[in-house]
Amino acid sequence: MHPTSSSRIPVTPPPLTARSREPIANALSIDVEDYFQVTALSERVRRSEWEHTPARVGQNTDDVLDLLSDSGAKATFFVLGWVAERHPGLVRRMVAEGHEIASHGYEHILANQQKPGDFREDIGKTKRILEDVSGQAIRGYRAASFSLTPAMTWAYECLIDCGYEYSSSVYPIAHDLYGSPEALMTPFHPVAGHRFREIPIAAMALAGRRLPCGGGGYFRLLPYRYSAWALHHINRRENRPCVFYFHPWEIDADQPRVAYLSFKSRLRHYTNLGLMKGKLRRLLKDFEWDRLDHVFPSGPDADTPQLKAPCTAH
Repeated sequence: MHPTSSSRIPVTPPPLTARSREPIANALSIDVEDYFQVTALSERVRRSEWEHTPARVGQNTDDVLDLLSDSGAKATFFVLGWVAERHPGLVRRMVAEGHEIASHGYEHILANQQKPGDFREDIGKTKRILEDVSGQAIRGYRAASFSLTPAMTWAYECLIDCGYEYSSSVYPIAHDLYGSPEALMTPFHPVAGHRFREIPIAAMALAGRRLPCGGGGYFRLLPYRYSAWALHHINRRENRPCVFYFHPWEIDADQPRVAYLSFKSRLRHYTNLGLMKGKLRRLLKDFEWDRLDHVFPSGPDADTPQLKAPCTAH
């Protein structure tokens, strides 16, 4: 989940007004995967090599949990089933410290590259693993690399059948690797007649364009002032909460460098890793943060529009 030059982000954002802390609680989410499991590195690190690659996700996620503990913020952790099986103590620490556990699928396989039967098996298996390890009911799901779109009604129906209550898998922007630029920017019901919700990553509309401001590579590569201005705009001007995300590997400047990556992949994956922890500390101080299920509670009174014209399965 990384920026691209086609996003056309303003070089100089409007000035950020002085404030103390935002009155609106935003939803903080962490996609728990190791550095070698990201989509951008998949051509160089095969899944058959994962078991023999030194893991760094445990220490990195512990460091993230320490940051949250210091700030008092709560978050939703979208955890790979593969990681939960090998680091159950990490998941139990998340639960003990008051965070929500949600599913990121088992092996970070793109949802739009799976057949319906394989997708159903993947999300069902991951839900069982996470519930056994955490002792929590698993209600949320996030597709790898935002690879679930509003057009994939069949996937949402699989999630409903497996007992999930929401997804946060849509980034409503244009990007060369992912994104649903025509999707709603606020929570919506992707399946007609069902309360299941899609809760998109934060994006801001400005001058007829959608600007990404929900974290990941955009937050890491761009100046902090831009992200703070955009999140502040959504909170204060649009009076709605934001969904923000990042990965534990993004705070790990010492992670091994994978050889033979393209220039674009190196730029996206390794730039500003050493600055990320400081930027996160500032973000946690400047805004209010909570779990997705607290910021967007479920129930019949939830203010969520119906997707006007649900698309059929592909």
